[in-house]
Amino acid sequence: MSELAGRVALVTGGARGLGAAAAKALAAKGAKVVVSDVRDGEEAAAAVSGAYVKHDVTSEEDWIAAVKFAKDTFGGLDILVNNAGVFWMKPLPMETIEDFRRMQQINVEGVFLGLKHAIPAIAERAHQWDGGGAVVNLSSVAGIVGAPNLIAYNASKGAVRLMTKSAALEFAPQKVRVNSVHPGIIDTPMMADAAKVIEATTGQGSNTIRTQFASRHPLGRMGRDIDVANAVAFLASDAAAFVTGAELVVDGGMTAI
Repeated sequence: MSELAGRVALVTGGARGLGAAAAKALAAKGAKVVVSDVRDGEEAAAAVSGAYVKHDVTSEEDWIAAVKFAKDTFGGLDILVNNAGVFWMKPLPMETIEDFRRMQQINVEGVFLGLKHAIPAIAERAHQWDGGGAVVNLSSVAGIVGAPNLIAYNASKGAVRLMTKSAALEFAPQKVRVNSVHPGIIDTPMMADAAKVIEATTGQGSNTIRTQFASRHPLGRMGRDIDVANAVAFLASDAAAFVTGAELVVDGGMTAI
């Protein structure tokens, strides 16, 4: 498929999990992909015939460098996937202000800096495409509904949800669409790490925890990375040319209850 032929995408946190899956989905539709991550992303970039740039999303200098890298390597930038983020569960009395601030720094400020520095570059070429340029911000069902022991995460993903709408309105005249994706519980390395913490603190077995995760979704399973990646690729494409400021929920029915 070549729906995104000629377009250049930057995927943050692209070394593994949802980021790596999104990079593959975009590349499969013809996009040239820059994988950015604080981890080594060379393997993920090679898997999509793309390029890797080391990138701390909390650093404004790194954002400027990552956008420049995309332009220097592939000639421009048309799509940004703000995927990089962190997750943990912790009771409110145990949440430190330092941890709370760190969550917001990565999950919120990282998205803010991406919008600030990538959108001007995307706008330069947006007129070339029927659907214009595209930004896809990874929020969560936790950006729509609350949950116990997730106050820092809820705060961060709720912020991403409304930042998306604000940017969508601001940059619509420049033909840059900005949307958010809200996954449920997705079977990724990050979720596996969270399950290990739950296992260690509760004594429950990993199979029990996975069954509990799956049961939260009316469709009866956890999500797969491709479920979210397909949503990202749709929003990045001209098939979503009249979609901006929207929330695409990919949660197996979790928030329909």
